[in-house]
Amino acid sequence: MKSFQNKVAAITGAGSGIGQALALRLANAGCALALSDINDTGLQNTAEQARATGVTVTTQVLDVAKRDAVYAWAGQVADEHSQVNLIFNNAGVALGAPVDGMSEADLKWIMGINFWGVVYGTQAFLPLLKASGDGHIINISSIFGIAGIPSQSAYNASKFAVRGFTEALRQELEIAGEPVSATTVHPGGIKTNIAQSARFSSNMKALMGVDEKDGKKNFEKMFITTSDSAAKVILDAVRANRRRVLIGPDAKAIDLMVRLMPEGYQRLISFGAKWQRRKAGETG
Repeated sequence: MKSFQNKVAAITGAGSGIGQALALRLANAGCALALSDINDTGLQNTAEQARATGVTVTTQVLDVAKRDAVYAWAGQVADEHSQVNLIFNNAGVALGAPVDGMSEADLKWIMGINFWGVVYGTQAFLPLLKASGDGHIINISSIFGIAGIPSQSAYNASKFAVRGFTEALRQELEIAGEPVSATTVHPGGIKTNIAQSARFSSNMKALMGVDEKDGKKNFEKMFITTSDSAAKVILDAVRANRRRVLIGPDAKAIDLMVRLMPEGYQRLISFGAKWQRRKAGETG
């Protein structure tokens, strides 16, 4: 897909962050939009900005963890736009919790959105993309879908799952000769509101030495790439039909570290986390 002109893109999590940036870049490229988000205020804000470019924009308040709702939205998009060429399964949430302090409810919550939301979006839209004759699936994983991080086991599990799911999907599409491709996206620290909306276990204090407020603040310090920059990289990757894309210098550095030291990187991260916990204890 070399051009987005006169194409139709569906985007989940379009009310803010990368989803909003993707919508605005696509709108400026002449692409019609079907936008969804669980937050209607942010969703309408994105839609208003996109409509100012002159493209057709439809919206739907959506919880991607609900299969029937995702399938209903896909049908609605097909009815409203006649065709669908791209699905960006972007909606996601975060959870800070050690394994022994994680509730089953929180684990199901994050897997429902980060993994099953991607599965539902892919399966619901795939027949529509095939019918368009020129389709692309873009599933957002994370650099945490490449490297395991303490306190992020649930997030890691969801993003590693997205990676494996999408890589296998890409190969299946190639084998079958379908007019659809797939790309896995691995962002590093992107300036979004994901930290502030994250769930944070009280057990994190014992493991990492910080409470929820400081934990979220420390997490946001790692956000070094803008959402708009991330959106540009993603769309360039779609045009180039890339299998996977790393976003940000931090993502590239961590990916290289994992490649060079598949076991050793864990020791380095553990050492750094211990040092941070000790430092937090001295200043707390």
